[in-house]
Amino acid sequence: MPAVTHPTQPIEGQKPGTSGLRKKTQVFIGKHYLQNFVQSIFDAIGGARGKTFVLGGDGRYFNDRAAQLILKMAAANGAARVIVGQGTLLSTPAASHLIRQRGAEGGIILSASHNPGGPTADFGVKYNIANGGPAPEALTEAIHSRTRAITQYHISDGPNVDLSVPGKTALEGMQIEVVDPVAEYAVLMESLFDFDAIRALVAGGFRMRFDAMHAVTGPYAQEILERRLGMAPGTVIHGTPQTDFGGLHPDPNPTWASTLMAEMMAPESPDFGAASDGDGDRNMVLGRGIYVSPSDSLAVLAANAHLAPAYRAGLKGVARSMPTSTAVDRVAKDLGIDCYETPTGWKFFGNLLDAGRVTICGEESFGTGSDHVREKDGLWAVLLWLNILAVRGEGVDKILAAHWARYGRTYYSRHDFEAIPTEDAHQMMSELHADLPTLPGTEVEGLRIAEAEDFAYTDPVDGSVSRGQGVRILFEGGARIVLRLSGTGTEGATLRLYLERFEPDPAHHGLDPQEALAPVIRAAHELAAIRHHIGRDQPNVIT
Repeated sequence: MPAVTHPTQPIEGQKPGTSGLRKKTQVFIGKHYLQNFVQSIFDAIGGARGKTFVLGGDGRYFNDRAAQLILKMAAANGAARVIVGQGTLLSTPAASHLIRQRGAEGGIILSASHNPGGPTADFGVKYNIANGGPAPEALTEAIHSRTRAITQYHISDGPNVDLSVPGKTALEGMQIEVVDPVAEYAVLMESLFDFDAIRALVAGGFRMRFDAMHAVTGPYAQEILERRLGMAPGTVIHGTPQTDFGGLHPDPNPTWASTLMAEMMAPESPDFGAASDGDGDRNMVLGRGIYVSPSDSLAVLAANAHLAPAYRAGLKGVARSMPTSTAVDRVAKDLGIDCYETPTGWKFFGNLLDAGRVTICGEESFGTGSDHVREKDGLWAVLLWLNILAVRGEGVDKILAAHWARYGRTYYSRHDFEAIPTEDAHQMMSELHADLPTLPGTEVEGLRIAEAEDFAYTDPVDGSVSRGQGVRILFEGGARIVLRLSGTGTEGATLRLYLERFEPDPAHHGLDPQEALAPVIRAAHELAAIRHHIGRDQPNVIT
């Protein structure tokens, strides 16, 4: 089983972002494409020789074949050991934990996160570093540079490895350890939360529904919620991972998790509902008849984290991505702790977590996490909510009402305009950038602009500067809009429009969010001339 060196050609356009490299599945299956990218990862980190890696993914189409290819390349590049999730399954937060727990050099995660899966859908590869978090920009740039210069890759011609059963085997001297993807993560969760209190809540008649969306979190939720916490069989729906996610779009938001939304908004619904995404790092939370926005969820979790054993001593600080609402800022001020505003991307939180400056982080795109790993963690957020519900003995609606009464309500929504022609999207943002210096003092839809800028961030830990992170327009009185072009899709561009308005008066806390935000929405459309540039004014998804 000798290692074979294949001559190859550089491939243009392989630019990994904060969430790794995402392309159509057939692009990855194409000749040399995945091989070039994997070899470029090994080259960019100084080689694989003698190192330990973690490997797993969300179970989407092509994961199994990609894993075999990566194992053979790791062996040919001299890796000492690869720890693989059984069946090639590992949620992103579980992979982060495994990297940290086993002292691995890093991990290769096979996922396109919340994007659809299947032969004609999407695939992705992401590299996480030794702290368990996403590769920093300097490394992703080095990987990208290598993909444009690579001339050969190394791969074993040995047989495929059986990944269906836990155990150890070897390939060309490299040890391969297949592990239960759930066990070590479940132990970690039990160490963080008061499982006895949650079991007592369940024993008292509490009912929950968890939608795993036929993605990787299904086995994790079944083990933890149904077996360890005693919830009824069937609490977890869509719990079996499928290569095409059962035809579902594995993105936990009100649009794509419509089955769960309908159940939770119906009479006699369960007490609590939740969903997670393709690779298990995102979450959506619902109460009986009520949807909890990710920004509100972050604020409530920060305000109540001390009710869980792992956070009983209090929080060191909190952090949120810039597009996330300012709701958690008011909690941090009340607690007397720092609140950091970062660009979008979990790697920015990683620096703050590693430096011990923050304990809990969150972003508006349904991602929340803490210092237990270096990734957002969907099931962790759900379990913290369950811990809070169990200790407080109140429903989600009462907890939210009490939170808003104390801190004020931040009405918040995100409008996604998907598959926009890239040229049109960039032209719109270019013209908006040019207008920014003239906007302060301008009144639009009855709102006076206080500040307008292209957000830049100076990392307080390493001093690095990140520019061009999104247009942010602040209005007097606490309203705010943010516009960003997202790179998480594989077709055209996605415009994400974030809308926010602070309402301190409890008498006005019962409005429909879109109604409350109506003047902010109109102002955003006027300022960016959205219909003029992209030919429509209705978003594909509203969250």
